[in-house]
Amino acid sequence: MNLLVRFLCWLGRYCIRQVRAVGRLALFSLQVFRCIPGALTRFYLIAQQTHFIGNYSLSIIAVSGLFVGFVLGLQGYYVLVRYGSDQALGVLVALSLMRELGPVVAALLFAGRAGTSLTAEIGLMRSGEQLAAMEMMGVDPIRRIIAPRFLGAVISMPVLAIIFSAVGIIGAWIVGVGLIGTDNGAFWSQMQDGVDFFSDVVNGVIKSIAFGVAVGLIALFQGYIARPTPEGVSQATTRTVVVSSLLVLGLDFIMTAFMFS
Repeated sequence: MNLLVRFLCWLGRYCIRQVRAVGRLALFSLQVFRCIPGALTRFYLIAQQTHFIGNYSLSIIAVSGLFVGFVLGLQGYYVLVRYGSDQALGVLVALSLMRELGPVVAALLFAGRAGTSLTAEIGLMRSGEQLAAMEMMGVDPIRRIIAPRFLGAVISMPVLAIIFSAVGIIGAWIVGVGLIGTDNGAFWSQMQDGVDFFSDVVNGVIKSIAFGVAVGLIALFQGYIARPTPEGVSQATTRTVVVSSLLVLGLDFIMTAFMFS
């Protein structure tokens, strides 16, 4: 009986902490969105953060997209050739990348590379009392530090997802046409006929924007509330990866159900 009571107490405390964390995240998000108009007047800060977040994530996105395209081209051909449909390899790869794999995998990589970097940067500012010093000087750290980084993440994410999908298609073409010998004309013509710009490409871009908003908010929030110790910053970066990955996968399911039902 005592064991059951202790378990229920622990479960109650855990649920209260999670609800409180969700509430703090919602208030933090409202503050960030409120400061976006003011941050847009400082375009150089947004451009600087977009370069820092996007450019430094480009290599892992491009290389990962290439190898995902290799695997899709190889596995897709082996499945389609059983049914005599190997000519549809191009449309299979394009739809898989643009609808799902491009936005989702790019967002997961983005969370692991750029998200942790943002969390660690803000966490170190918190531990070094730089944010507190800005507040003492009358400077809003949300507007000066958080909002430009959030906008940089939102701008970078769809661009990186498009690059991931484009490089993945090229990788599938290298395997399917260059190595296996699928007809080059059929590869591209089937892709052009089977991919719709609005229902496939635009929806994929919308997904990537939503993932950029989610990952950016989670990463900045975890850094902003991190305990000002080395252990606190390391725990915050770990939470960023875990929470962002789960949130991206959950959002992907919900958005897919509405977009492609």
